[in-house]
Amino acid sequence: MNMFSQRRNVEQVELGAELAPRFDADGLIPAIVVDGVTNAILMLGYMNAQALEQTIVTRQAHFWSRSRKALWRKGEHSGFAQTVERMLIDDDQDAVILHVRVDGPGSCHVGFRSCFYREVDLDQQSRDTPIRLNRSEPAPAFDAGTVYAGLPNPTQV
Repeated sequence: MNMFSQRRNVEQVELGAELAPRFDADGLIPAIVVDGVTNAILMLGYMNAQALEQTIVTRQAHFWSRSRKALWRKGEHSGFAQTVERMLIDDDQDAVILHVRVDGPGSCHVGFRSCFYREVDLDQQSRDTPIRLNRSEPAPAFDAGTVYAGLPNPTQV
């Protein structure tokens, strides 16, 4: 399947009606995932061409796991699938935004509704101490230990 147009010129990429995504040197394009109802940012993932195609064809969010080096469908382990209701692509076609419906309480492997559950304390001005993070979500939406029992944690130190 070849759903994507070849990139021919700037006008075609910026103003044309053809999907001609630009993947980075690793073959990936960033995908920002937004809750289709609340507009809350849920996560940032990366898609390779296969993940982007699968997302378009199935309307289920698919990503490329950089840590596991594998294609995955959001919700395949948790059951909290992301059904794509709308997909936007930026001006030079190297980033996408997915507006989704989450079939469950959360999107974050840590258990929160959003992967962006902490806020950088911008009022802290000291250069001598580490910057604080404040919770923007006070508590997890689900028990991640139970939902992802037996699976390796994708976070890398």
